[in-house]
Amino acid sequence: MNRLADATSPYLQQHADNPVDWWPWGPEAFDEARRRGVPVLLSVGYAACHWCHVMAHESFEDEALAEYANERFVAVKVDREERPDVDAVYMEAVQAATGQGGWPMTVFLTPDKDPFYFGTYFPPEPRHGMPSFRQVLEGVDSAWRERREEVGEVAARIRADLAERASVYSTGSGVHQPPGEADLHQALVALSRSFDAARGGFGGAPKFPPAMVVEFLLRHHARTGSEAALEMAVRTGEAMARGGIHDQLGGGFARYSVDAGWVVPHFEKMLYDNALLLRAYLHLWRATGDGLARRVALATADFLLRELRTPEGAFASALDADSLDPASGKPAEGAYYAWTPEQLAEVLGEADGGYAAELFEVTPEGTFEHGSSVLQLLRDPEDRAAAERVRARLFEARAGRPAPARDDKVVAAWNGLAIAALAETGALLERPDLVEAAERAADLLLAVHLTPEGRLLRTSRDGRAGANAGVLEDYADTAEGFLALYAVTGEAEWLQLAGGLLDTVLKHFADEASGALYDTADDAEELIRRPQDPTDNATPSGWTAAANALLGYAAYTGSARHRTAAERALGIVGALASRAPRFIGWGLAAAEALADGPREVAVVGPAGDPATAALHRAALLGTAPGAVVALGEPGADGGPGSDGVPLLADRPLVGGAPAAYVCRHFSCDAPTTDPEVLVERLGGTAR
Repeated sequence: MNRLADATSPYLQQHADNPVDWWPWGPEAFDEARRRGVPVLLSVGYAACHWCHVMAHESFEDEALAEYANERFVAVKVDREERPDVDAVYMEAVQAATGQGGWPMTVFLTPDKDPFYFGTYFPPEPRHGMPSFRQVLEGVDSAWRERREEVGEVAARIRADLAERASVYSTGSGVHQPPGEADLHQALVALSRSFDAARGGFGGAPKFPPAMVVEFLLRHHARTGSEAALEMAVRTGEAMARGGIHDQLGGGFARYSVDAGWVVPHFEKMLYDNALLLRAYLHLWRATGDGLARRVALATADFLLRELRTPEGAFASALDADSLDPASGKPAEGAYYAWTPEQLAEVLGEADGGYAAELFEVTPEGTFEHGSSVLQLLRDPEDRAAAERVRARLFEARAGRPAPARDDKVVAAWNGLAIAALAETGALLERPDLVEAAERAADLLLAVHLTPEGRLLRTSRDGRAGANAGVLEDYADTAEGFLALYAVTGEAEWLQLAGGLLDTVLKHFADEASGALYDTADDAEELIRRPQDPTDNATPSGWTAAANALLGYAAYTGSARHRTAAERALGIVGALASRAPRFIGWGLAAAEALADGPREVAVVGPAGDPATAALHRAALLGTAPGAVVALGEPGADGGPGSDGVPLLADRPLVGGAPAAYVCRHFSCDAPTTDPEVLVERLGGTAR
């Protein structure tokens, strides 16, 4: 057993019994490499990564290869989800050197952490023009021993190139203004060029769920009335919901589709995808009243609670793509989810099995591997009750299959996304259990991840905090979750906690000169460069997520400091809006809120009064981009009461009745006591 046995990361623990003498990332590993005079073999992956498992089985479990690696390298294993900063820095180098990237990521470093040779997956023998992993190790070892000066020169050039790249955003973003009307329109035009009108989504295969872009499209439609924006959002949402990327039996979404039609997914199910898509489908329902969007939102929420909630009340990171295939006795991707006509008939009988095959597009030829199919629901069933009975029976039968493994580490940022989505869904779809789940997850973050000094730790497992410091997305997404909880519950503590996290962002992550934001704090571990990226990946960039949360907090409090920080951070979005809108969706969504105000809604009335609840629900149903909702009780004499929330100050009842105030920059329209009037003012529809 190597040094990974005590790690909080399930991914690292998967490698604890490898014959490779793995070290966790830390100064001890690099000190050891320096002492021995050998390079560092850095391997980066994550628990739900299919090819990470493949390379582990083929190479890291090989005794002879491990002996060779242990003699000539210090091997360091990193979970990219625990250390996104390490992953980001070296992935940038891999992509710059090879033109592509992915996981597992394989990088060779000097003892000073400078990279000099890169790759991703390497096979156990030469294949398709790729060298074997053994050949790579031998080549790197030879270069290190025989051409050390050349290796040092290469490493120095790479470090200098990365440092030059790092300065671009810091020096450039300050000259840009937040996106204006023309920028947002050009972003829409650019998105329309890559929109797949036939199959939904953007671009070709592989297709990733564009949750952040959908949020921008819905906000743009709400602000401008653009039918083109709404059409792209609706078509994409429906296509994903009906495709194989959506689990038609148990709810939830897989990571991406390997084809352009959303038919066959890469089967891992990530917390962040499902949190973002839950909120996207909820907002799609809010904008259109679409029944499919509502059903998908509820099914996704139920999936989160059923399969990702931990005993401590937070949410686990992922379900694996692979599971044991009983037919082969080996792990196989998609084995848990795919069906043949014969398997349907075995569970349901011939008649219902045939009906299910037609309903879910299961064919003798199959849409996946070995004649199996991934379930789709391309049209609504005529007999919804019959379809539901079949779905329930198949779901029950599937539960008897060997299940995919779960990565049960808790990541602060992704839990923040889940908290926001569950809180809003519970409030709008009248599921108080979802709001309770959001509160319980938030409580776990406070109890385990938030230090007495107000700093966040990125991960925990089994209620035990990991050692890694939170990065920008952890602060931003957790603040977003707390702001959503405040809007839904009216408990001012959540607003105050969000403010504390955002103050830390401004103190430790912001560049004062330019307004740019870094992914790591100014007192974090020093890497070969300080990572910084305003573009979205699978999750919103920490930069634009922070801008969105800063803007919302400023709307609640009237804080010019936080609003100015948000505006400065959004400057980079203006620069990228027309060039790369697919990769700046969250920033565009935040820019839509800025363009609209955002609107501030103060609902004042006695707790437990149905009239207060009706106004509160109407406010939450509003589609005004990024609108914030404050809920509080009046003072004891029926006058103003603020609960310490500036937006609620000096907002009295109207004629003794609960009232709602709609404001911009704390300048308010005449209050209303009518929920229908309120929802109309906010661009929504009573539901």
